[in-house]
Amino acid sequence: MEMNLGPRVIIMFPNGFYITETVVWAVIVAVGMILYAVLSTRRMEKVPRGIQVVNEMIVETVYNFVKNTMGPHCKAFAPYIGTLFLFLIINNALGMLPGANGAPSRAATADMNFTFAMGVLVFFLIQINSIRSKGGLGYIKHFAEPLPFMVPLKILEEVTFPISLSFRIFGNILAGVIIMDLFFHLMHFLSEKVLGAFGEQVPVFQAVIPLFPNAFFDMFEPFLQAFVFCMLTMSFIGRAVAPHEEHAA
Repeated sequence: MEMNLGPRVIIMFPNGFYITETVVWAVIVAVGMILYAVLSTRRMEKVPRGIQVVNEMIVETVYNFVKNTMGPHCKAFAPYIGTLFLFLIINNALGMLPGANGAPSRAATADMNFTFAMGVLVFFLIQINSIRSKGGLGYIKHFAEPLPFMVPLKILEEVTFPISLSFRIFGNILAGVIIMDLFFHLMHFLSEKVLGAFGEQVPVFQAVIPLFPNAFFDMFEPFLQAFVFCMLTMSFIGRAVAPHEEHAA
């Protein structure tokens, strides 16, 4: 059985342009999150009940986490961080859904194009807010802190951050996809050889045993990688917009 490491092409246009499953899943997740936000907040009440209680708990948790991690002056980033975390964890966990031929779906974050786009978005968010916080001259001067010879290293750090950020989540999620694909192939082989010897063709091995590694790669790992991505994002944004006295300290 052949293993395909790249995302499947869903739609191919005559001019060579194509749409992959990564784009399809990302759009589905984004639209689903928007619909949930709109539908679950249509009837807000002063005394929360039902889904409003859950939503308020999530919002309060995100705001407190951002405030404790980045500082009170960065509370305005809480909506972005919360949305980013939910968007990533859902796209990371797509492997729990059944895909073609009974195989698990492919996580959108197992595509380097997806993770690099997320990293570039964070990069521009950091640079824009750094300029807004420090001013144009202050933004340029901070590259020479604490000593002028640090300029090349500071520039290299800024440029490589989105690359390392995107490769980190891409590598970990893709590794999980590869491991689970190999594991399913092994279970399929055992089902054919062991049960086939008794004239049975029931795929019991790939139906039961993979549940245990799936619990890690499709539930815990997606949460962990989304958390790490958001923590690094908050760390760099918080440092970029930190007050001058904190930089001095």
